[in-house]
Formats: sequence, C-alpha cells, structure tokens
Amino acid sequence: MTHDSSRPTPPAAEHLTAQSSSAATSQTEGQPFVHDARIVLWAPSFVASRSDGDLESAVDGFYHGDRRYLRSLHVTVDGVRLAATNAVTEAADRALFEAVLRQVGQSTADPAVTLRRERSVAPARFTELIEVTNHGSQQVACTLRVSARADFAAMDAVKAGARPATVPAACEGSGLAWTAGGDRLTLTAGDATADGATSDDATIGADGDEGTLLFPLSLAPGQTWRRVLTARAESGTPTPFAPVAATERPWDTLEVSCADADFARLLSQSEQDLSRLLLADPEAPGDLFAAAGAPWFLTLFGRDSLWTARMLLPLGTGLAAGTLRTLARRQGRATVAATEEQPGKILHEVRAEQQALAGGTRLPPRYFGTIDATPLWISLLHDAWRWGLPDAEVAALLPNLEAALSWLTEYGDPDGDGLLEYIDATGTGLANQGWKDSGDSIRFRDGSQAKAPIALCEVQAYAHQAALAGADLLDAFGRPGAPRYRDWAAHLQQAFRRSFWVADEHGRYPAIALDADKRPVDSVTSGMGHLLGTGLLDAAESRLVADRLLHPGLADGYGLRTYATGNGGYNPLGYHVGSIWPHDTAIAVHGLARAGFPDHARRLAEPLIAAAPAFDSRLPELFAGTPRHASRRPAPYPASCRPQGWSAAAAVALLQALLGLEADVPAGRLTLRPATGTTLLPLTVTGLRVAGAPLTVHATPDGTVRADTPAAVTVDVQRAAPVRAS
Repeated sequence: MTHDSSRPTPPAAEHLTAQSSSAATSQTEGQPFVHDARIVLWAPSFVASRSDGDLESAVDGFYHGDRRYLRSLHVTVDGVRLAATNAVTEAADRALFEAVLRQVGQSTADPAVTLRRERSVAPARFTELIEVTNHGSQQVACTLRVSARADFAAMDAVKAGARPATVPAACEGSGLAWTAGGDRLTLTAGDATADGATSDDATIGADGDEGTLLFPLSLAPGQTWRRVLTARAESGTPTPFAPVAATERPWDTLEVSCADADFARLLSQSEQDLSRLLLADPEAPGDLFAAAGAPWFLTLFGRDSLWTARMLLPLGTGLAAGTLRTLARRQGRATVAATEEQPGKILHEVRAEQQALAGGTRLPPRYFGTIDATPLWISLLHDAWRWGLPDAEVAALLPNLEAALSWLTEYGDPDGDGLLEYIDATGTGLANQGWKDSGDSIRFRDGSQAKAPIALCEVQAYAHQAALAGADLLDAFGRPGAPRYRDWAAHLQQAFRRSFWVADEHGRYPAIALDADKRPVDSVTSGMGHLLGTGLLDAAESRLVADRLLHPGLADGYGLRTYATGNGGYNPLGYHVGSIWPHDTAIAVHGLARAGFPDHARRLAEPLIAAAPAFDSRLPELFAGTPRHASRRPAPYPASCRPQGWSAAAAVALLQALLGLEADVPAGRLTLRPATGTTLLPLTVTGLRVAGAPLTVHATPDGTVRADTPAAVTVDVQRAAPVRAS
C-alpha cells in the first residue's frame, strides 16, 4: 500500500530517468532527496526548505495542489549567507528558523545580529515573519535582500529530478508576480517595523526569472526590524480536493501521559501532522480523508487513506466515514481498460493531471490499478461499524459494499483459482499493484523477480477478512448473500493453505506471493505480518508467523524489515527489499495483539517507538533497515515522505495494540487486553472515542486497566499471559 506510484519496472529506473508532463525541462538529476527537508504543510499546500529556511535544493519550494509555484527563496544581509543556528517544527503548519549574521555589527567574536524567520502555511498561501535584531553595542546599517524564482513545475517532474525552466518575474504594485498559463504566484511584503528600527520602502526588482526585494535597515543596539512576506498561489487547474479548516478535524485532541516520553511525543506530533494532511471531498465538503503524504503524495490514495482511517478508529469513526464515502463516490462503475476501472473496484489514486513517470509509466488522473483497496474498503466499513458508526451511515453504503464484494469474486480472481491476483494489462500502469508496488519488490529468495500475474499473501488475508466482514454486515442489515461470501472465504483459505506455505532451515512460513506459474515466491518478508488477526490462519499457523516475525533477519532493526537479510538482493535502503516502513510494522504489531501474542507485539513495537526521536517524532514513510547493533539511531531513506499519513497513524495503531483495545459496539462490548512488561506504563490516554462517546483509558505497571466512557458498552478487561517466542 505504498504511495510510490513512480516505481514501475525496471526497478531502478525512477531514480535515473524521467519524463515530465510539465513544460520544458533543461536537465534531469534523479529523484531528489528529502530526508533533510523541513516541511510545513496544510493540505493541499506545503513548503519544503533547508534548515536555515531558504528554498534552494531540488525538492524545495512552495507547492499547491501537485504543482510547485515558488522554486527558490533566499534571504541574505549585505551578501552574507545566513549561518543557521536553530530550526524547529513548532506545529505541522508552522516552523521557526534562527540564524546569525556573521561579521555584521560585531565588535567582539560574539555574534551581534540575528535573523529569525517564522513560517506559517495555509491552503494556497504561506507567510513568513522576518525579524532582524541587533544584540550588539553599535549602530548597524545593512541591506536585507530577498530573492525568489518560480517554475510552476508539475509534481511528477520534481519527483523525477527534472529541472523545469523558470518563468520571468515581474514587478507588480508593491510586490512581485510570476505567471505561466493559468497559474500565478505573487510575493509581497507587509509593513511591520518596531522598537524604533527604521527601513525605507522596499526596492522591488525583476531581472529575468529572479525577483528581488531590497530592504535598507538601520538598527540601534537592542532594536528589531520586522517584515512579513506573503506568497499566494492561484491555480489554473482546480485541485481535485478541498482544504480543511482547523476546526473541522474529525477527532478530539489526543492527550497521553506515559512513562515513555518518546511515545507521548510521537503521538502528539502524529496527531498534528494528520490534522494538516486532511482534505475534503468537494462533492460533499463534510467528508474528510487523510492524504497520503508530503511531498510526493498529497492527495487521495485508496489503500493509504483507508489504512490511515482504520488505524485511527480509536479516535472516532468520523474520518472512516468520510474516507469510505469519498471512495464510494468514485467506486468503479464500468470496465475501462485505460484506467483499470472495473465495477465495484476502489481506486488507487486521484490527481489533477496525468502522472508521467519513469520507464514509460503513465497514470491517468483517476487510476484504479490496485488489488487491495477494495477488500480494505470493506473491512474499514465493518470495523467502523464495530466502533460505533451509526447504522444509518452504514446502511447508506450497503450498495457500495455489495458492489465491492462482487468485485472480489468476479474480477479480483480472473483465473478462478480462488485467489486474488493482479497484472498490469495496460502496459503503462504499475507493474506491482499491492502496497509494495515498486518494480523489484516481489522476489524469490534467490533475488530473482517474480512474473505477473501475481497473487500476494497479504491480499489473500485482506480478501478473506473482507468476505467474512461483508457477510456479517449483510446479515446484520438483512441483506441477502452472506452464505455465498462465507463459502468463498473458506475456499480461499483452503487455496492459501495448499499453495503459500514453504519451509527453510528455520521452519515453515508463508511465501510473499504466487507467480504466473503458481509457484510460491519464497522470500521471507514482512508480508506475513499482515495475515495475523484476519482469520486466514489457524492457531498453529499464527504461532509460526508470530515467531518468524521476531527472527533477527526481519526484526533486528528499528522495526520490521520488508525483506529479510537472508534473501538474495537484500538492501537495507531498498524501497521494499530491506527497508522498514512504520505502518507495516504497526500492522504486524496489531495483528500479533489480535492473534493473542501480546509479548511478541510489544517486542516488535518498542524498537519502532525508539526510532521516533531520530526523526523529530515525525516518523517517515520508510527508513533504512540497518540493524540496531550497527547504529544507535536509524538512518533515513533519502527520498522518503515525511510526514506520511499511515506512518503518523501507526502511532495510534501501536497504542491500540499495546492496550489490546477492540470494540464491538453492536454487541455492546469494549475489550482491553494490555501487553505486559511494556515500558509505556503507567499510561493514561484521553481523546479516544467509542460509539461516539469519549473514552479514557488508564493502565498501571501491575496490569491494572480501567476504561471510563459513558457509551453503552460493557468493558471487558482481560489479563492474558504473554506468549513468548519459541
């Protein structure tokens, strides 16, 4: 369920070559690295910059709706570049940058003049308060220069490492403007002088593509000069989704008091990021969903938005409801070869424009090339119902449920072998259509690549769970067809048991997939973690998977590796062949907890929590799978999104799993079965919701747990003895 739709076959091509749907391209440099970028956002807009606040690297800029408006922004004083001293992400939409101006106003070796930038992003706009303060003992006269360029580059061009041509700057009124086609960017400066410091009006200049604002300053000792820069984007192409006001967030503030301060900070930062990743469906502005992530995927992705909403169900059902309805409105209605649309199918992604990617891949604005979004949609509807989504809202989606169930049996299994498989029939779509959608992700243990059609192990688990969940909903709401889907799930389970299990020197385990010849693709991968708790495995099989997940080949890093170290082609920086994805680890942790392995869940969760401080408590899309003994902090994957929707939501999934928190509102029950021995305790959590009512959970180190809620549910606290690894 990755968002990397730029990774078609051949696997390495997206880092080497690219074609762009944007205007003229002067050169291609490879996919930009973003691990050191400072990103502040309010979907569908964000700013990426360096630690000194300047916009200068290949990925930096001010973006709105999949297009970069401002390409570069530099602030200097008398030609002196800023010496950055501090950069703080104060909130998802705000950042602070502090610097000193070396040799400016100095009478000793100590810096005398500082520059402070407070950046704030809102949809289609960002502002920057610039403050220059003279801390020295002498009068300072200097000139502050702001220079900027714009290129209106399409996101696919930026991601490919292309360098689109910039556009001419123009002086306009009291500011600068750039225009290309129907797109427009303005940059203005507002008045804000204080403390007696003086500044003449800015001198505005435009020389080719560069626009400049010059401010002559005169600062007495102790004085501060202030100015506010404002950039505004006007799009000639309507963005497919609308921004969400801060007051419209569909959950309460999550407050955590915890023995592990790192985990508390992770939850706080994750909630902030998720709030700013929200977008609204313009067809029903009250329906919200989480965009996949910045910088590359700030839009609706089927599987990603579904997993994010599913992980956040303990915060309430509002996000799940909006996500379900937004996707239901765009559910497949016909068979369209070019977009891979099929009746009942849930789409992969929505963009404003076609994405022209590496290796000749062309993804249309509305693309359905995904095998797993449809069963995940069904399971989210079922799980939201169990967490208290009102019956009327569930009932309204039952026709979409029936269409999705029909897709499972009529389109998802084209060869009739009882398993779901995919193949890119267009020749220009994604070669792999599960969450590990890079071209090199599905490999045999010797490192050779599998050929499509491919049946993924986790997709069989999703489909099995969805068929049973869908049947339960049909029964609960008096609709026909439930026995058919239960029978179908039973046949799928039998087919899986016959076909997927393989063995090595450590014992039996499920292969990642079956290839075109129905051979098990026998690499050891994280995919098996998605099988737990879905009902696909029996108790003995679940135990085999639980123990294998903790094997050092998969789990001696800061989380669960996508691909074990003993496999041919293992690479700790391979996108899906050795890296660690926080959401992937969280899914396995949650599955372990549901399957009755709380100690396994704790042992897999704790390294991921320990990784968070290395990323300022903002877990990225993925990071390197290097072992913990090799480094005291995890290494970044250089092109990873951060923030990322399901990586942020993973923190809530870990919390739910470690508490053993499950809801069944239709049955009037709330269950807690906390893990023992966790370093998180004591722990108190407020801001959770069940059946639309507040829920607070208290847990102590001795295993005592209390849940407080006015909801009409019976709280069942279970103390399960930990099941330790063999």
